[in-house]
Amino acid sequence: MYLEFSQKLNKILDGISNCLIIPHKNPDADALGSSMALFSFLTKLGKKTKVILPNSPPGNLEWMINKRDVISYEKSPEKTKRYLSNSQIIFALDFNSLKRIGSLSKEIESTKTPLIMIDHHESPENFSTLFLSKPNIGSTCEIVYNIMKSINNELIDKEIATYIYSGILTDTGSFRFPLTTGHTHNIISELFIKGINHTKIHERIYDNFSIERAHLLAISLKNLKQIESIGVVYTILTKKDLKKHNFKKGDTEGFVNYGLRIKDINVSVILIEDSFEDIIKMSFRSKGRIDVNKFAKKYFNGGGHKNASGGYSNDSIIETEKKFISSIKEYFRI
Repeated sequence: MYLEFSQKLNKILDGISNCLIIPHKNPDADALGSSMALFSFLTKLGKKTKVILPNSPPGNLEWMINKRDVISYEKSPEKTKRYLSNSQIIFALDFNSLKRIGSLSKEIESTKTPLIMIDHHESPENFSTLFLSKPNIGSTCEIVYNIMKSINNELIDKEIATYIYSGILTDTGSFRFPLTTGHTHNIISELFIKGINHTKIHERIYDNFSIERAHLLAISLKNLKQIESIGVVYTILTKKDLKKHNFKKGDTEGFVNYGLRIKDINVSVILIEDSFEDIIKMSFRSKGRIDVNKFAKKYFNGGGHKNASGGYSNDSIIETEKKFISSIKEYFRI
């Protein structure tokens, strides 16, 4: 699969010189890691490449971007449009629906530039010229690594390896999620050989948060509620909570996972009253066979993976909580 895709991609790259890379809105380490790794790789191949972010990354991941070659559509829409008009190919990384790039989707829909989608989420939409969708892989970084390795392994240096490791580390839940495989660990071994400093990467991603974030986590844990008779817990963070603790983008990343550390709990959910988009953002996590992807799709405009998914609600936080409780009970047929 990788060899066939890589051969098709290489043939396309042979005839072009200008590339753009776009990850999803509110980029995580997998989106940024795959984008920056591919950026460095394409640059080494002699391609003029830029990364377009739909909006700014969270503070703990700013170290991953090279600001000289990364443009925020949110901050520089006209500059983005100029690069879109001059690009010969656009890579869509770590998303499979144009909804995931927000208002930037309108610019993409109006361009005639071919799109190449590389992603690992379920149920991809048909918007690309060439795509590689592998929902059985734990991260887009793992897919991108295999593609680069198929094209020219010698170009993968310490910098690229660092980006790849960052995405795999986070999207596999530090290698504990079900889609982590022996092949994943083989790649990690190869990245070590490339010279990565795994301790430094971990510290940059996980050990540089503010004291306000720690206080916000405490509120999240304090607000945990269990739905009786089923192994489900959920928590709520309101606009008031976020404002009180000086919320910054990325501060709530990973909060939803704490619920799964409780004995006999198989589903953990967080509802966040979003201050910027005026919606209720929701994250779902599960263990084993429980498919929160299907649940998120059915009830909360969401999607993602079997054991890790997202969604949202346009209702109030009170109404969303009520709907969630009734929906999860219906889903478990209580």
